Amino acid sequence: MPYNLLEHFQNHINNTLPFLKSSKLLLAISGGLDSVILTHLCKTSGLDITLAHCNFNLRGIESDGDQKFVVDLADSLELEVFTESFDTKAYAESNKESIQMAARALRYDWFQDLAENLNFDYILTAHHADDNLETFLINLTRGTGLEGLKGIPEINDNIVRPMLPFSRETIEDFAVSNQILWREDSSNASTKYLRNKLRHDVIPVLKELNNNVLTNFKNTLNNLNDTADIVEESVQAVLKRAIIDIDDTQVSYKISEFIKVSNPKAYLYEVFKDYGFTQWTDIVNLLTAQSGKQVFSATHQLLKNRETLILSELKTKEDLHQNEGSVIINNLENEVNVLSGVLSFETVTNIDKSDASTVFIDKETLKLPLTVRHWQEGDYFYPLGMQGKKKLSKYFKDQKLSLLEKQKVLLLCSQDKIVWVINHRADDRFKVTNQTKSILKIKLS
Repeated sequence: MPYNLLEHFQNHINNTLPFLKSSKLLLAISGGLDSVILTHLCKTSGLDITLAHCNFNLRGIESDGDQKFVVDLADSLELEVFTESFDTKAYAESNKESIQMAARALRYDWFQDLAENLNFDYILTAHHADDNLETFLINLTRGTGLEGLKGIPEINDNIVRPMLPFSRETIEDFAVSNQILWREDSSNASTKYLRNKLRHDVIPVLKELNNNVLTNFKNTLNNLNDTADIVEESVQAVLKRAIIDIDDTQVSYKISEFIKVSNPKAYLYEVFKDYGFTQWTDIVNLLTAQSGKQVFSATHQLLKNRETLILSELKTKEDLHQNEGSVIINNLENEVNVLSGVLSFETVTNIDKSDASTVFIDKETLKLPLTVRHWQEGDYFYPLGMQGKKKLSKYFKDQKLSLLEKQKVLLLCSQDKIVWVINHRADDRFKVTNQTKSILKIKLS
């Protein structure tokens, strides 16, 4: 009995993806074999689909021909269709990306915009079993961890791939037997790209060696995904013990929890792989390095601070530029926004509760304007209650501040004198004495 793709597709929807039957769906269509057949399968199965086609303007008249084909197909099937034209080459150049990566970013951004603005529940793409094998082999040849060998996810947030169990061969057989036309992308014949080289030169050999390669591959993926679940459970158990603190800017991990596991490198990889790190030997060495040692990715830094690892996001150039700018305070009547909160000033008659976020100053010792700025190497102050001056770098060391904590420290200054190391300690030169006539309360909230 011949293979009935439509029947198997409908069974797959009913058994695995039943939520699609009551959803509003946006179907990504190029005009090629896979997406055209997905369109016919969905339409015949009674799913509520709308088509979305990207014209990347990469193949001249051929690209325009694809768009016309999709519009005509939508018309013949009485489906709504959205089309969008992109200057893909210009986008790739301005973002310093390959054409392939640029096209991917453009299409998925547009699909998500359509889904959000027009209330589509899911975006359907026509990835199939051969695509899955190609992706697996690409990741394998480039080097990857378990995550890269799990294959293309069938459901990824609002993106669903209902054709993933089916081979390219069965899809093409269905098209031919039902006399369904599609567009051939001439660039697919080129072996310039790794995916095409695998498609034309490698996978046919694998199928020749074993005609059950896709079935066996699917079983392998199931096994790998089961293993990944076990790994995830183990990693989460370690993280539960290791994470000491999380805030908006950083996460702190207890080093001892990584040292006590049987394979620290494996756990460190699973914990930090999504932050762009690649220097895994250096990260393992952080566990025993001296305090202050750092490892950087393009977006994050990992800092050894005594008995902890501290993960934080690297600031963009724009953020750094903004942070470098000091805040000038010309009067003491208004609240002032600073990077770490809001400074308020209040003239009071007596000193009440004082803590790290509140100081009391002899108002007459201040000279306006005041300045809030980051500390700099060479800065010194006279710590309240101590004799003599002290370099801030020495004070921070005595207070056992981490590198990241030091980077966040702000100073309130009067002319060139530090009034308050904000949230830490006031300067003795501005303290309230028996001769003080006006007391100023300064609070960071």
